[in-house]
Amino acid sequence: MSQTRIVFVGTYTEPILFGTGQILRGKGQGIHIYRFDTSSGALEPHGVAEGVRNPSYLAIHPSRRYLYAVNEMKEFEGRPSGAISAFTLDPDTGQLSFINQKPTHGTDPCHVSVMHDGQSVLVANFASGSVCVLPIGPDGSLGDATDVVQHHGSSIDPVRQAGPHAHAATPDIDGRFVFVPDLGLDKVMIYGLDAARGLLKPHTTPWVETRPGAGPRQVVMHPGGRFAYLINELDSTMTAFRYDSERGMLQEIQTLSTLPDAFDGKSTGAEVQITPSGDLLYGSNRGHDSLVIFAVNQADGTLTRIGHVSTQGHIPRSFTVDPDGNWVLVANQDTDNIAVFQVDHGTGALALAGVAPHVPTPVCVKVL
Repeated sequence: MSQTRIVFVGTYTEPILFGTGQILRGKGQGIHIYRFDTSSGALEPHGVAEGVRNPSYLAIHPSRRYLYAVNEMKEFEGRPSGAISAFTLDPDTGQLSFINQKPTHGTDPCHVSVMHDGQSVLVANFASGSVCVLPIGPDGSLGDATDVVQHHGSSIDPVRQAGPHAHAATPDIDGRFVFVPDLGLDKVMIYGLDAARGLLKPHTTPWVETRPGAGPRQVVMHPGGRFAYLINELDSTMTAFRYDSERGMLQEIQTLSTLPDAFDGKSTGAEVQITPSGDLLYGSNRGHDSLVIFAVNQADGTLTRIGHVSTQGHIPRSFTVDPDGNWVLVANQDTDNIAVFQVDHGTGALALAGVAPHVPTPVCVKVL
């Protein structure tokens, strides 16, 4: 018997200048909505929430009643800032209805996450290198920012790391600490969260450093809460950490390449995701245009690279694992398609189920 889920795809709707100097022409009309058949892997268009500027990254509220999208822009309401938009979400139809929009107090916001208690959102502003906290009202609306933390510094790459570039903001399982990988600093910044006041508190150990030039991009927590995994953009590596949840401390276990040993071309890391069972970890390679597959040792958190699978398109910017852990959907930003893979839980392999064409400039994909 087939089961249908709703899929939301964040897109670029207008030209955007990246930190690499590349200008990408956005083709999206807003947040694109699809129906996903979890028996066959078929993905069918189901509508568009139009009139949303560059809704590049999305997050779904724990209640499944609201959706939040960053508006990746360099100017908002006449000031240097991006924005974040709130929507009501009908979990049966997938229909989105605009609620309100707030500035993120930093330019080119590229990542949003919702705290586990559903009381606030965290936004990473890439171009300006800051992280912002905004409260969520009882109706899902966003309030004015309660905190904005600006990063400072640089690292060894004179082009990509001349200043701070916060790339994500991810809470731990308990919602007590927040991790912000900063590509420009080669650091994962660590903050305590004052949830009642919506403030990020300086941690006693304010960061963990990566290798120089690594370019940390995104963190995912192991569902068991004892480990964390970081994908590094610039050197295409994956770092495994042991996590002390009481002290909010990360301790590096190992760092492995996300690329095949024989590959000598140009590629950068992007998204990292883990299955709900915590036994498989994936990372996307833009350039090699693949997903790397790691087996996770649940006892000590170490990784073993199983292999790679082609994403059937160019620049796999983002991907997601469905809530049941059976499917992986990959957004190929520059070839306007989404590849759908079925997970083999015995071997860890990903089997291609199909490719949905005509998905304009997909940046982020989320399954309800």
